[in-house]
Amino acid sequence: MSSNANSLPAWLQQQAQRQPRGIALRHKHLGVWQVRRWATLDAEVRALAAALAAHGFAAGAELLVLSRPRPEALLLALAAQWLGGAAALLDPLDAGEAQVGLLRELNPDFVFAEGLDELLRVQRAGLRPALLLYAEGRGLSEWQGSATQAYAALLATPAASQFEAQARGAEVAFVFYRQTAQGGLERHTLSHAELLDEGQRLVRAEGLGAGEEALAARAFAAAGQARYLLAPWLIAGFRLNFPESLETRDRDRRELGPSLLLGTRETYGRLYAQALQRMPLPGSLARRLLDWALADRPGLLRASLGHWLLRRPLRDVLGFSRTRVPLLVGAPLAAEAQRFFAALGVAPRAWPLAESWQAAPPRRAETTWPRGQEPLMEPSR
Repeated sequence: MSSNANSLPAWLQQQAQRQPRGIALRHKHLGVWQVRRWATLDAEVRALAAALAAHGFAAGAELLVLSRPRPEALLLALAAQWLGGAAALLDPLDAGEAQVGLLRELNPDFVFAEGLDELLRVQRAGLRPALLLYAEGRGLSEWQGSATQAYAALLATPAASQFEAQARGAEVAFVFYRQTAQGGLERHTLSHAELLDEGQRLVRAEGLGAGEEALAARAFAAAGQARYLLAPWLIAGFRLNFPESLETRDRDRRELGPSLLLGTRETYGRLYAQALQRMPLPGSLARRLLDWALADRPGLLRASLGHWLLRRPLRDVLGFSRTRVPLLVGAPLAAEAQRFFAALGVAPRAWPLAESWQAAPPRRAETTWPRGQEPLMEPSR
């Protein structure tokens, strides 16, 4: 693939040209995996970019994304980058009141809030963005004002013109914000060039190709996901899968059996705890057999029995049946958890997560709704 692709949208274009019918994204919805192919993805991002531009989004602007992993969040981020802007990612699983304060401090012009809970946070912050998008309309009544749109409605907006990708390598692709203990605002940025450099390094080191299956399970708003999942996905052209929900992620992982798994200390620690709950009690005959079979440097008999009686069933239960590239970002695992996964043959390999937090530049003047004129949104009755 051409080395001239110096931005994430440029790699999306190249994958659409290289394998237009190849599966790029899958999202489980109502128990069924929904498929998007590379050519479809490229066309959808182009349409979203044109629609965002029609609402005033331009180079240097930021689209604030408050969402769990789902295709709409990713495609809107790519559309913002297509226009030379950036996606500012916030995790909806963060503490609500603290995030409301952060939203109020950021006072964004363009917002994608996944569903009811996220829209309520935007409302509590008293924001008045120029464009407020949402994906899940269930349980919502209409907002007052024309600035609020469903993702599907934005995508269906007729575009006066199409834009070629304007992103450049040195420009910021993703932004992450946090408030300090003293009440200040800090941000961490990732440029297209930085993401592609680290993504290519991972692709080469792990031998990633278009046949991989990866699962984006928990946090979309994480620098590790951008570095070691989203960028490699665009470079290698493999399939990226989104679970139906946080509650179904383990079942969806078992069904999928991803070859590439990206997790944190908390991710692998939770799976380790699940495995321990399924294992026989310490001291029992079954547990002694398990410990014997999972011992370091087993002989041929132990290795064979351990694989068929223990390793294979445990890997299936955890959703690691086909995992060959288990990656760990951030803090290292506890020693006992690392030994356990190593014995299963899926020892997580650590990749660095260097973050450079700096004081955020001053934000624009606050433009919240006047008291008594806030947008109304109530759950449907």
